[in-house]
Amino acid sequence: MRVLIACEFSGIVRDAFRERMHSAFSCDLLPTETDEYAFHLKMDAIAAAYKERDYWDLMIAFPPCTHLAVSGARLFKNKRLEQDAAFEFVMDLAEAPIRRIAIENPIGVLSTMWRKPDQIIQPWQFGHGETKATCLWLKNLPKLVPTNIVEGREARVHREPPGPDRWKNRSRTLPGIAAAMAEQWGAKP
Repeated sequence: MRVLIACEFSGIVRDAFRERMHSAFSCDLLPTETDEYAFHLKMDAIAAAYKERDYWDLMIAFPPCTHLAVSGARLFKNKRLEQDAAFEFVMDLAEAPIRRIAIENPIGVLSTMWRKPDQIIQPWQFGHGETKATCLWLKNLPKLVPTNIVEGREARVHREPPGPDRWKNRSRTLPGIAAAMAEQWGAKP
């Protein structure tokens, strides 16, 4: 299966699919954080998603949440243009010519500007003892089934200290969630 992991610099989700023998590529304007450069497209995610009709079998997209997440709500009134551009980017991903699509983002304005998410997951449902409500908008994909419910409800992401890499640390997908995506969505349709 050809899988595009859009807006992913970490390679975590890409590698979970590659471990299951899929032809998976991450795509971001940033370089990948791993040594798997051959499987990372350093380019615009929209250009990759629209490569050609039916090229990709599945896309999982992690569009930037800076102007969409409720955590930045106090800034929304001063960032209408940025928010509109971010929303347009998400819609371009959602309308890509790919049969199966998942779009991930935190709780935010996508629920009102677009539609309610199909599912909200938490890291503690996939083996990580922490909280981070994560919305999934799905096209031709089933909801993720929790794989390892664990104790602990630490808000690690919320408590990430200020610094230049704060946004990166907050945006990485946890391995348990990536594994569930690869296992459950990587099955033959």
